[in-house]
Amino acid sequence: MVIQEIPEGVAEKPRGAVVRDALGVGVAVGLSGFAFGVTAAGSGISVLQACVLSLLVFTGASQFALVGALAAGGNPFTAAAGAFFLGTRNAFYGLRLSQLLALPRAVRPLAAHWVIDETAAVSLAQPDRRSARLGFTVTGLSLYVLWNLTTLLGVLGAEALGDTSAWGLDAAGPAVFLALLAPMLQTATERAVAALALVLGLGLLPVLPAGLPVLIAALAAPAILWLKGRRS
Repeated sequence: MVIQEIPEGVAEKPRGAVVRDALGVGVAVGLSGFAFGVTAAGSGISVLQACVLSLLVFTGASQFALVGALAAGGNPFTAAAGAFFLGTRNAFYGLRLSQLLALPRAVRPLAAHWVIDETAAVSLAQPDRRSARLGFTVTGLSLYVLWNLTTLLGVLGAEALGDTSAWGLDAAGPAVFLALLAPMLQTATERAVAALALVLGLGLLPVLPAGLPVLIAALAAPAILWLKGRRS
């Protein structure tokens, strides 16, 4: 459904409230770029490579999956494939946001780069198109700037410290990833998908090359949805 006007009886959300909520999400998630920078340094990725990943990929789950697979000795192509499949969810966000935001054609390619979990969540939570556009812009801008800045600081700091595993910093990436994922698991189906993916990923880790367990764990979603369909 395309949102064009404020529904009757629904008050327009104040701009200040939208900006506050959007900045809260952008700052909170943007600071986790430190963890990505540390994880990237621990996997042997250079400062330039880590920064380019954050600038051009800009989707945390895919970035963590990529450097995590590389750190485990995985094939670069397998690692990239896992990151790609994780990133495909953003295409579905884009389909919904294209109707909601209805941005001018000239800015759509630039806006598409900011279509991620956080910008989608903030935009879809707004009661009207004007608030959705503002929320998308503020969330995307604050998150993009902070994510890239903290990536740089994280990888530089990790290189200065030396062996990240000796400090326990190699666990920072997975810990942040789980912290970001947990609040999103609101239904029984979502929790079942996450649980099955965890079992597949960890269970196959000792027997398959690095990167492949992530790809196989992605089958958890269609498997759970198929089972749910048969029961209904």
